[in-house]
Amino acid sequence: MLNFSEPQARPVTRTDQRTRVLIIDDSALVRRILTDLLSSDPGLEVVGTASDAYAAREKIKALNPDVLTLDVEMPKMDGLTFLRNLMRLRPMPVVMVSSLTDRGADITLDALALGAVDYLTKPKIDLAATLGHYRDELIAKVKTAATARVRRLVESPSAALPITPKHSADAVLPKAPPRQFRTTDRIIAIGASTGGTEAIKEVLMGLPPDTPGVVIAQHIPRAFSSAFATRMNACCQVAVYEAEEGQQVLPGHVYIAPGDQHLLLVRDGARYICRLDDGPPVNRHKPSVDVLFRSVAQQAGSNAIGAILTGMGKDGAAGLKEMRDAGCATIAQDEASSVVWGMPGAAVEAGAAGQVLPLSAISGQLRTLAAAMDVTRRAASK
Repeated sequence: MLNFSEPQARPVTRTDQRTRVLIIDDSALVRRILTDLLSSDPGLEVVGTASDAYAAREKIKALNPDVLTLDVEMPKMDGLTFLRNLMRLRPMPVVMVSSLTDRGADITLDALALGAVDYLTKPKIDLAATLGHYRDELIAKVKTAATARVRRLVESPSAALPITPKHSADAVLPKAPPRQFRTTDRIIAIGASTGGTEAIKEVLMGLPPDTPGVVIAQHIPRAFSSAFATRMNACCQVAVYEAEEGQQVLPGHVYIAPGDQHLLLVRDGARYICRLDDGPPVNRHKPSVDVLFRSVAQQAGSNAIGAILTGMGKDGAAGLKEMRDAGCATIAQDEASSVVWGMPGAAVEAGAAGQVLPLSAISGQLRTLAAAMDVTRRAASK
């Protein structure tokens, strides 16, 4: 058992406002790469590295870092056991660094459930071609983690590196007015990013089997999306899938975008289906919440409900505004319950959110709004 409660061996005096990072990884090469990439940003300072959990414990007490990057598989104690002890005894922001394997996906999802803020694939030796994008993503995740709301676990390269172009949803789906359909089918659309896997879990666990069809865009790597869908399916009353091309959207079913494709809702005669699109990243994300929300606004109009949950950046804010303008009920997660109030905060600022609610209230409000749509439908049919 690790003990983080001992007094610091060497009290640290802060001399600037840079975010202090401790890198924990058993690979000396990975430690060096992460150190070089993070140190290239003037707002970050790598204050130390550690090759195992016990060395990390001593450096946490001595150096008082703001953020940890944490390897999953380490000698002496695995990353999950270390994280569980850390979040019980000394909660602090952690970004997991994991290899993108099926097993790594499951372990990383476990880490998010224990309280890790975010995750990133472990850098590869042959990374030169994509180093600029990796550096930007790593730095952004560490900086965001430094501002995240972390809760105690209670158990029951150079500046000249290239920047990925930032596209809008127009790159995948041109803006168009909502289509007018006389239909009783209803849709719930949800978007999330940082902190979203656990937020989505809480929302889905509160939805009954007769819930309208749900489509979800969560910023997640391709190797994680299938494992995430499987995990959600095992704990929810609704049936959860990784979305497939042409799959019909049915009540009581949830469709999560694959981690490397945009998910769009498309009307096909009297039914809705999933459409997968391999277009460019939108707001530097693929899948993009803006793309999903725009498609729902165009195809379902007032028959849909939109919810934007915790996440870094602004993806989804414009799309949620399009949904609200099309007559959809819209919800944004509130700041207090968000790990990062970037996406929902941007939606509120844009006037896209009809309601701002704590995470614990969102599934209940989705049920209420869906029931109200049923009442309206029945009244209109008389």
